[in-house]
Amino acid sequence: MDEIVNELKEKSIKFKSINVAFTDEGKGKVVVFLHGFLGAKEVWNPFSKELSKTQRIITIDLLGHGNTSCLSYVHTMEEMAEAVESVISHLKIRKYFLVGHSLGGYVSLAMAENNPDNLKGLVMFHSSAKADDKQRKIDRDRVARIVKINSELFINEAIPNLFNTSFKPYKRGVEKIKKIALNTSKQGVVAALEGMKVRLDREIVLKFAPYPVLFIIGKEDNVLPYKDLIFQSDMPENGSCILLDNVGHMGFVESEIETCQTIKKFVMDN
Repeated sequence: MDEIVNELKEKSIKFKSINVAFTDEGKGKVVVFLHGFLGAKEVWNPFSKELSKTQRIITIDLLGHGNTSCLSYVHTMEEMAEAVESVISHLKIRKYFLVGHSLGGYVSLAMAENNPDNLKGLVMFHSSAKADDKQRKIDRDRVARIVKINSELFINEAIPNLFNTSFKPYKRGVEKIKKIALNTSKQGVVAALEGMKVRLDREIVLKFAPYPVLFIIGKEDNVLPYKDLIFQSDMPENGSCILLDNVGHMGFVESEIETCQTIKKFVMDN
């Protein structure tokens, strides 16, 4: 039985043998925000502050991230989705929008595959429906080996590359994301890497989506080629995209105001 562990702004429920942390602010249409790899629900604080004026905003720490504990040594997208669904079920919410950044988008698609009728809309925020190709799987194995030896070294090198630092330094944003990432345990980092490596290709979920789908894409994204994401955004019958110039993989920092307003309009229009 799920239960509230504390009554602070950050709340948590019991999911299987662990705690899943979340926030729940505002009233109106429900929008669930899922952070990316090495992130935490705190990355959405500016969005929650703004959007909770007119909507109900829920942010959730994924398995092994933030204040959500690790469940195993491999966190599959399906297991992460189940943890998110446990929060939504506990809050007795049936219809909601999903906003998933990178890893959060992969989890969102796993949820969409299981419960398409519950979604009012999906925002793929610098995320893809494709599975890892052979090279990406090799890269994830390499990163996992590095993390097991020195996770701090990996994080300090990886985080700046997520930003379009050639256009603007984003020093405060980089340091903020680094600080959050450094709080992620080695087990949490490796379990997410293993889960992303084995995730399913879910382009078919996009193609037959009965809800509107919005892609937010960074033209200078070093992780996901923007042309691939534009192609995916055309798959759903009711699909659209916004292409952000001079933005890398971290548009919620690099283009905070524009992306926040884009999501607000998407929710209001649907």
